[in-house]
Amino acid sequence: MPIPVTIIGAGLGGLVLARVLHVHGIPVTVYEAERSPTARAQGGMLDIHDYNGQLALEAAGLMEEFRAIVIEGRQTIRLVEKDGVVLHEMADDGTGGRPEVQRGELRRILLDSLPAGTVRWGRKAGSTRTLGGGRHEVTFDDGSTVVTNLLIGADGAWSRVRPLLSTATPEYAGTSFVETYLLDADTRHAATAKVVGGGSMIAPSPGIEISAHRESGDTLHAYVALSRPEQWFAGIDFTDAAAATARIAREFEGWAPELTALITDTDTNPVLRPHFALPAGQRWDRVPGVTLIGDAAHLSVPNGEGANLAMLDGAELGKSLAAHPDDIGAALTEYEQAMFARSAEPVTFEGAEVFGIDSENNTAQAMLKLITDPGRPEA
Repeated sequence: MPIPVTIIGAGLGGLVLARVLHVHGIPVTVYEAERSPTARAQGGMLDIHDYNGQLALEAAGLMEEFRAIVIEGRQTIRLVEKDGVVLHEMADDGTGGRPEVQRGELRRILLDSLPAGTVRWGRKAGSTRTLGGGRHEVTFDDGSTVVTNLLIGADGAWSRVRPLLSTATPEYAGTSFVETYLLDADTRHAATAKVVGGGSMIAPSPGIEISAHRESGDTLHAYVALSRPEQWFAGIDFTDAAAATARIAREFEGWAPELTALITDTDTNPVLRPHFALPAGQRWDRVPGVTLIGDAAHLSVPNGEGANLAMLDGAELGKSLAAHPDDIGAALTEYEQAMFARSAEPVTFEGAEVFGIDSENNTAQAMLKLITDPGRPEA
């Protein structure tokens, strides 16, 4: 009988791995810190790429369910100057290879595909230790423990499993998002809804950027990107929404009001999302009985690939374990070598989630060629 697998983290990567293992008859348990599937909002839209994320869903046998939650028309990308002039638009003709879905809906179809009880909710990992012989112990914040012969860290940026393999820790990457939402945008924020259009919009400038996309209905979800030190953001009181948005908006002085309204007219409290990253090209020596997927393995700044790579990691690891049921070491080595190479590949421009805010040339004009000729990794 295959060795039971213990996964820490019920994000997209961990759930894809659990699903692929289930498809191949390998017993699996997922431990998740959240109290329930609905304990918190799951974020906004994701574009799921045909060369990584969709391959993972195919391996999970969930393409039909995935297609059912795709929101048509959201692949449209619009490039806008800071004066609000639309410089270029790529319409969604259905052939873009990166259909958009709500993250929460994607997580739901993954959860629905697993047997009841696979995910143990409200179990936040506090620490891990090696017991020898490929066995590891996880201690949860409630004091309970679990011992496993095969431990997978799918627990994100601040992984509690990573220290079993690596001393690397995430460091601030010099950029942050401020996240906002405009609700009922077509009626309450008509000028801003018009400039955003029917899909995603990017308005870049050196060191700062406003990006937004239209979610289901007429909700606009914005990411205001700034290249500033952590201390700069620490000087802003984000519990005072009006003061915080006014301070952020001052960095965009002279921009079109329909763009800065994505900051000042937010219908929700602004949320600061600092960007952290692990050292580029991080690797580790093979440790028996444990490995990492997704951000736990290769956290980087937002580039449109994070969720897709996490899902592909989960699918590829699941397939390797299924292919080598009697040699876990060989399965983990096969997975890790491919994952190290995959996560080190340079990211090409794929649309609204690529924010080159550390470049001196990231104006709308400079990005036009990248949008019209994006390139794409081999599948």
